[in-house]
Amino acid sequence: MRNDTTSTELGDEAAAWSALAELYHRYLTGLLLGMVTRIGTAPAAEVVFRLFRNQHLEAFHPGLEKLGLTDEPDAVACAKYHVLSNALGGVRVEWIPESDTKSWVRYLPPRWIFDGTAVCGIPTELSRAMLRGWHGHNGVSLGNDRLGFVATSQTTDGQPGLVGYYIEETEPLSPEDRVRFRPGEQPPGPAATLPTPSWDPVRLAKVERNYAMNYIHTILPAMTEVLGPAETRSVAVVVGHQIGMQFHQSVMATLGDDRSFEERFGRLLDAHGPTCDVTGAPSPTVRLSQWRLFDPATVHPVVFDGWNALWEGLAAMEDRRLVVRRRLDLGDDAFEWEVRASSALG
Repeated sequence: MRNDTTSTELGDEAAAWSALAELYHRYLTGLLLGMVTRIGTAPAAEVVFRLFRNQHLEAFHPGLEKLGLTDEPDAVACAKYHVLSNALGGVRVEWIPESDTKSWVRYLPPRWIFDGTAVCGIPTELSRAMLRGWHGHNGVSLGNDRLGFVATSQTTDGQPGLVGYYIEETEPLSPEDRVRFRPGEQPPGPAATLPTPSWDPVRLAKVERNYAMNYIHTILPAMTEVLGPAETRSVAVVVGHQIGMQFHQSVMATLGDDRSFEERFGRLLDAHGPTCDVTGAPSPTVRLSQWRLFDPATVHPVVFDGWNALWEGLAAMEDRRLVVRRRLDLGDDAFEWEVRASSALG
């Protein structure tokens, strides 16, 4: 993500997309670390499994169509899918062809989801859960019970990238064999060049926003399913506050520092797609009538609490406090926040 791009360089709308993409990217990584350190590796891995399985079920078939891969052999189509779809979010993945029934991918460091030094705190179980959630279900989705994925290297084990191959075997695979681990196997040659879209910075900012938004859209409900509301709140709210505070400077610099906090908060909400209203009398108020990230009727209220904690963390760094006056997820017709001055920060 570009955290040094300013509002002047991108224009107001695209700068807000870029700022939101960075904030959600960091929140995702923070949630993974927060679950590992506060709840434990096993439940965190189960959340990651559901995160990627749910993303797979939502995106895999439409993505194959959109990327023009439906006529490719299954193993090749799956490998190319990961290269092209991740390129849209700025994630570097290479394709290394071997045959119509065996096709390699290499996710190159730095790993986007385990951003920066966070990779040192991510147990390899989370990386394995990601593979089982997505890569291990490709054959099922394609109706090919002989298609599986073999991982030969993992960044979380200190190896040079996440590397592996899709392979179509001669016999059906059992569910536990749809993802296998064989450290040390090497790709047959160099990566091939695939045509990837070359977009201007404005369009790229929107694509990166969509990419990061989709992770938050998926992970918070997965946390409530696995951890339950209380443990989800204990992680998501603290992490939201931490990320909002930690990345306040870079996010606000991208938006431009010449506006009030409520105006910049409104721009971040606008960046999701729906229009947000900001009023100044009798006190600064921010109103959002559509929650693009979630369906209020289907998510637990704790999802709002975790999401809202990001904005509370941002506000705290400007000696502001957000008071929620309406909640769409609890049956109101909008979300509405009042922005108040808080006591001086210690």
